[in-house]
Amino acid sequence: MAKGRMPGMGNMGSMMKQVQKMQQEMARLQGELEEKTVESSAGGGVVAVVATGKKEIKSISIKPEAVDPDDVEMLEDLILAAVNEALRKAEQMVAEEMSKITGGLNIPGL
Repeated sequence: MAKGRMPGMGNMGSMMKQVQKMQQEMARLQGELEEKTVESSAGGGVVAVVATGKKEIKSISIKPEAVDPDDVEMLEDLILAAVNEALRKAEQMVAEEMSKITGGLNIPGL
């Protein structure tokens, strides 16, 4: 055994380098996810929502035929459905992108 070296410490250094690289990749990805978007629609496309990878709503578009003053609840339901679907798609996009970096490791908080 080499003087002053503990068995397995070379592996620890290699592992730390891998962790640092993963952290750098995750930071880069988080920046990219702010720019990436997903789109969802409801009611046959009369309500459309665009969300970012940071799960922020970027835009909501409503076609005039979706606006019925006598049935505001229907429009509200369509908006909710489109927003929730867009956020679900954003979550899925983030999970897929993160798994590319982590190699499928289940890291809490990511």
